[in-house]
Amino acid sequence: MNMDISQTKSESVITKWLKNSNGFLFSLYATLAAFCLYTCVYAFRKTYSAATFEGLRYAGIDYKVWLVTFQVVGYALSKFIGIKVISELKAHSRSFGILLMVAIAGTSWLLFGLVPAPYNIIFLFTNGLPLGMIWGMVFGYLEGRRFTEVLGAGLSVSFIFSAGLCKSVGGYIIRDWGTSETWMPFVASCVFILPLLLFLWLLDQLPPPSALDEQLRTKRQPMNGEERRNFIKSFLPGIILFVLGYMLLTTFREFRDNFSAEIWKTLGYGNSPAIFTTTEIPVSIIVLIVMGSIMVIKNNQLALMVNHGIIIFGLMLIGIATYLFELDQLSPPIWMTLIGLGLYLGYVPFNSIFFDRLLAAFKYAGTVGFIMYVADSFGYLGSVGVLFFKQFGYANLSWLNFFIRAGYFISVSGTLLISGSMIYFHYKHKGWTIETIERVQK
Repeated sequence: MNMDISQTKSESVITKWLKNSNGFLFSLYATLAAFCLYTCVYAFRKTYSAATFEGLRYAGIDYKVWLVTFQVVGYALSKFIGIKVISELKAHSRSFGILLMVAIAGTSWLLFGLVPAPYNIIFLFTNGLPLGMIWGMVFGYLEGRRFTEVLGAGLSVSFIFSAGLCKSVGGYIIRDWGTSETWMPFVASCVFILPLLLFLWLLDQLPPPSALDEQLRTKRQPMNGEERRNFIKSFLPGIILFVLGYMLLTTFREFRDNFSAEIWKTLGYGNSPAIFTTTEIPVSIIVLIVMGSIMVIKNNQLALMVNHGIIIFGLMLIGIATYLFELDQLSPPIWMTLIGLGLYLGYVPFNSIFFDRLLAAFKYAGTVGFIMYVADSFGYLGSVGVLFFKQFGYANLSWLNFFIRAGYFISVSGTLLISGSMIYFHYKHKGWTIETIERVQK
């Protein structure tokens, strides 16, 4: 008989304690473990963006644009691969999978330092390819629980906080340790590897979702090819709308993450590594509070609509904050903080709570990893397109001015798309019955 190893292996003291702990202690433990683990993982991906590689160009294109493009292509490809891999991944394979992906990413940074430019560009692809798998593996520990809002919000704000922290660490390694821009990413990875191993072990102690979790949020299980196709056919119009909206958010987030050093330099903060972290901390706290508070909503359909509303508010905030900045009503740090707040109020729900509530609202047995990777794969594909659009269509436009124009476009277009998704799922749910569920999942 084929039995899940996670159900038969001897339980550790921590696992037994977690099973018997109250909801607050369980949520605190799981949130901190996932938050800290993904913060360490992020160091293997984004510390290099603290460097500007100023003055380097190959084939008429900025060296950093080459680096970002190759990493994003690898990351986007991993999302397409993840549609199958993550949706079929068994619980007992998660920790090994995370370790393997991190090892490949770290080795890529070592080779990036050893091989001279521009030949080392290829190692950004081999770095991004494995890292795109890790989010789904980590979230697999958290999905399908009655506390998923808090757990998912805690995990999601890790990449808000870590985006700033890792760039600050990278900046300090270059400025204070005298490390070259080429070797800085590998040095940063070495700094984070031991904490990463510790937090991965702690996260792996979580017990599987309880019977009460499955009752409130629907049982989560791997989805084969036929089940994935049935899901897409059942919700195709809504999927198209929210995937397009998510593509805009992902593209804007990647642009802000990868070229924030250039934007801050234009704004007059080029030699201030701390600015990366100080603007992201308040964003992390506010997003965590907002997303975690949705846990009190027991009605999954209502929670799904609230998630749509939060995303729409975030998209509108991007446009409003940018308009006030151009009127000189906001200082650069306040503007970048509000941009980050609007961006992540829109982005974070898609990486945890939105899809979890979607499955629960329609009582659909499946896994969040599948839907998330469908959205992610197209989101990062869009990021690559925007990089080339900027490089070949607006090469003479500064990173700051391009960022401002992109903010307006994403604010308006994204609001329309997510509003359409909200209307679709509202009316779709009205006609959704138990008979419908049984029919589409056969």
